Amino acid sequence: MAQDFHELKVWQKAIEMTTCIYKLTQRFPKEEIYGLTSQMRRTSVSVASNIAEGRGRLNRAEFRQFLGLSQGSVFELKTQLVVARNLGFAIDRDLDEAELLSNEV
Repeated sequence: MAQDFHELKVWQKAIEMTTCIYKLTQRFPKEEIYGLTSQMRRTSVSVASNIAEGRGRLNRAEFRQFLGLSQGSVFELKTQLVVARNLGFAIDRDLDEAELLSNEV
């Protein structure tokens, strides 16, 4: 089943979401570098990484399993976006963009 994951629209959107999260968290307070900033970055990278890894597996069942892991990470990221919003770490427009991308993924 291994095919080029670059062609998957969901992987492309996940990369776009990760880029958005990195830009968003650049403006977070410096004391969050090892806290929410790091967690959000790792979570967003894990979404695209699991999609790619699943695509490289031998059968569809394994691919579905990795898509499930990615979906779980998206929900984790959505929770972290709520925390960032509640703490006032970014402007609503930037948080809305990240949330929209997470919905698309």
